Amino acid sequence: MGLFDKIKEKLTNEFIDIVEWLDYTDDTIAHRFERYQNEIKNGAKLIVREGQAAVFINEGQLADVFTPGTYDLTTQNLPILTTLKGWKYGFNSPFKAEVYFVNTHLFTDEKWGTKNPITLSDERFGLVEIRAFGTYAFKVSDPGKFIVDIVGTDSNFTNFEINEHLKSLIATRFTDTVGEANLPIELYAANTSELSETCQEVMQPEFMSVGISLERFYIENVSMPEELKKEIFEYSRIDKLDLDKLTKFKTAKAIEAAAANEGGTAGAGMGMGMGFVLAQQMGGMMSPQMGGGQQMQQQAPMSPPSLPVQVQYFYAANGVQHGPVSFDQLKALFASRTINRDSLIWKQGMGSWTALNEVEELKSFLGGNTPPPLPNS
Repeated sequence: MGLFDKIKEKLTNEFIDIVEWLDYTDDTIAHRFERYQNEIKNGAKLIVREGQAAVFINEGQLADVFTPGTYDLTTQNLPILTTLKGWKYGFNSPFKAEVYFVNTHLFTDEKWGTKNPITLSDERFGLVEIRAFGTYAFKVSDPGKFIVDIVGTDSNFTNFEINEHLKSLIATRFTDTVGEANLPIELYAANTSELSETCQEVMQPEFMSVGISLERFYIENVSMPEELKKEIFEYSRIDKLDLDKLTKFKTAKAIEAAAANEGGTAGAGMGMGMGFVLAQQMGGMMSPQMGGGQQMQQQAPMSPPSLPVQVQYFYAANGVQHGPVSFDQLKALFASRTINRDSLIWKQGMGSWTALNEVEELKSFLGGNTPPPLPNS
């Protein structure tokens, strides 16, 4: 064998005749197949496994994309590359080309979340803040577009590199979607399935524009400040209760608490008042039962005093007139934040609608009132 034959054999052996890639990681999306200064031999075999695609790039231009299968790299199956190369003698000599293997399987359990709270406007609670987090799954649906638009010349592209971009995209589109939904604040946490489906539809075109398909999108939790939760729960209970019954219940609880406060003058006075009331009620219950040989002094019949006329109030909420309601009902409405200190109030005898904080008998709603000291005995 002559010297030139040995050199020819050596060069031929250095040419790559099998192009394949085995992925031993679980996070690589795209890997560039290359060997230093080696060329691909005419008639070499290309092996593309299930869950892969092979993308040929020639001189910076997309040449061809191969789906799973085994191929002989000849002029017949690389016409685009042949045209780009412009070879005078066809495809009879080795060639250089960048080959990217792309993982097209599903990448699952990717995390997303809102870095900052999302501010929403609620009709009842005003401006409120919520946070959300969940998971999503994606896969490369257009390997050629993905290599050209995202990977570029990166020799080993992982899902970590694309995740930061995808998570920012998700957070932005999620904020827009929940803002346009205009749901009552408590329904965001109760309708995560419907909201997830809507967000996936909104985000899908953004993913597809870079060759990625958003296969799954889940909202696992929507959270809000604890004080807002308490207000929502209280409002929900009040909304289901009869306001008159609720007012009576709270009044009874207040009397009970005051009576139990033995160290305070208010508690003592309240306790004495309740004692008198109970004594009168017990006396009335026992009087009919006392009889037989006992002689009781007859008391002169007493006429009850006339019932006081209860003041009725009208109030404005969201530009609509409501009422009439009693003083206690109005107080309950203030406690539930249906009305506030600036809400307009009117009653019989008032010349015009007046803010609640300017009506003398309603100023007690605002707190800060303390009884005067007891006179010296």
